[in-house]
Amino acid sequence: MLVHPNFDPIALQIGPIAIRWYGLMYLIGFAAFFFLARRRSRTQPWSGATYQLVDDMLFYGVLGVILGGRLGYVLFYKPLHFLGNPLDIIKVWEGGMSFHGGFLGVLVAALLVARNHKIHWLALTDFIVPMVPIGLATGRIGNFINAELYGRVTDVAWGMVFRVAGAGNLPRHPSQLYQFALEGVTLFIVLWMFSMKQRPTGAVSGLFLISYGVCRFVVEFYREPDDYLGLLSLGFTMGQWLSLPMLIAGIWMMVWSYRRQPT
Repeated sequence: MLVHPNFDPIALQIGPIAIRWYGLMYLIGFAAFFFLARRRSRTQPWSGATYQLVDDMLFYGVLGVILGGRLGYVLFYKPLHFLGNPLDIIKVWEGGMSFHGGFLGVLVAALLVARNHKIHWLALTDFIVPMVPIGLATGRIGNFINAELYGRVTDVAWGMVFRVAGAGNLPRHPSQLYQFALEGVTLFIVLWMFSMKQRPTGAVSGLFLISYGVCRFVVEFYREPDDYLGLLSLGFTMGQWLSLPMLIAGIWMMVWSYRRQPT
């Protein structure tokens, strides 16, 4: 039986300034996006992306991820808690980010950047989504270090005890690592390979929505539901209900893109 190492959430502290692993993982994800996006802008001229566009997308994308991710967590998962403790909303360093909220924030950022650079909105999302899984991967590593978003009780050989989970120190699925492998590594490989050739506008974005929706929906069966929400209708979690619209939208977008621009 494995036991979570109980990492110190602070990676480096200099006087009153503390750098937390959770924030550091986000920084690594943004840096990876920057370098990979610049590479794609050089090797894929059909994207219409320039270095200036990449710089602008990084700036607005960071705002979209942080503001959207935090507000999504506040509204989707713990509205009553934050209603009674509004100052807790700014404590991003303690964790508590919603992918679906961050996703909506990035969509708004992409809309602004696309308008400023006079590029089709879906052409821009097609350009950026292959780098998104890197940020998802680093974020899940941050969740694992913080021992949050752990899995359900299990008897598999790789089950891990998360001391913060209580319940008699029972082994659980290390669901953060499942999400790292699926939403991070696997999704990155699939999208990167698919986007190496020019595709109809919206196809890459549609594949991202489908792939992420499927990966997240499956992993949620192994992840412990939030104790303040539990299981919702049909025994699904909030994450699964939020992923279903993505899956449906992705299928529609793929059909629409190939009918509009058959390749």
